Amino acid sequence: MKLIERPSPNFGPRPAAAVIDTVVLHYTGMRTAAEAIERLCDPEAEVSAHYAIDEVGEVLRLVDESRRAWHAGRSSWLGDTDINDRSIGIELVNPGHEFGYRAFPEPQMAALEELLGGLVRRHGIPPARILGHSDVAPTRKHDPGELFDWRRLAGKGLAIWPDAKDVGDTHGDTRAMLTAIGYDADAPLASVVTAFQRRFAQDTVTGEPDPQTRRIIGAVYRLSR
Repeated sequence: MKLIERPSPNFGPRPAAAVIDTVVLHYTGMRTAAEAIERLCDPEAEVSAHYAIDEVGEVLRLVDESRRAWHAGRSSWLGDTDINDRSIGIELVNPGHEFGYRAFPEPQMAALEELLGGLVRRHGIPPARILGHSDVAPTRKHDPGELFDWRRLAGKGLAIWPDAKDVGDTHGDTRAMLTAIGYDADAPLASVVTAFQRRFAQDTVTGEPDPQTRRIIGAVYRLSR
C-alpha cells in the first residue's frame, strides 16, 4: 500500500505496557477532505488519527502506530476507558450527518480493507475489536454511521457480523447483553441501542430495543463470546 506522509503534531507516547489490540473507525464529519486534514494536523485542535483515507482511496499516515493519537476522546469498551492507549484510529473522509452524510465509495472501502489487513497482521487485532467511534462513545458520536458497510468488512474477517441463521429469539437482558458485547454500562440505554443499531441494524436506528433489534443483540452477544 502506498502511504502519503502527512505528519500531525497531535500525539503523545503510549504507556510502556500498552498493547495495540483495537481499531476505531471514524468519519471526518467536515465539508471537505482538505478541511479535515487541516484540522487533524492543527496543534490547536488537539485531535488526530493514525491514518486518514479520502474518497478516492488515498491513504495518509498522520501519526506513527507506535504513538498515541488523539482520536477516541471520552470513550469506553469492555470497561476500558483508555481507548487511545491501545488503539489505532482511522479517519474516513465523509461529510457526516451534519454536512450531507453519504455512502462510503468503493476506492475508499478497498483502501480501508488493505490498511486493516496490515494492522491485523502486525498487531493480531481480533475482528471483534475493530469498532466504530459510536461503539466506544455512544452518547457523543454517530460515526462511521448507518451507511458504513460493516457486513463487507466482516466478510473479509475484518469485523464481526451475525449470520441470518444466528438471529433468533433471545430472552437475555438487553442491557446485560450490550454490556457483555462491550458497550458502556453507564451510558443511557437509548444511546447504546442507537449505537448498536447504527452498526448491526442499520435500517432501524430508533434507539428502541424492538423485538428484531433484541434478536440481533442476542446474536452479536453469542458471536462475541
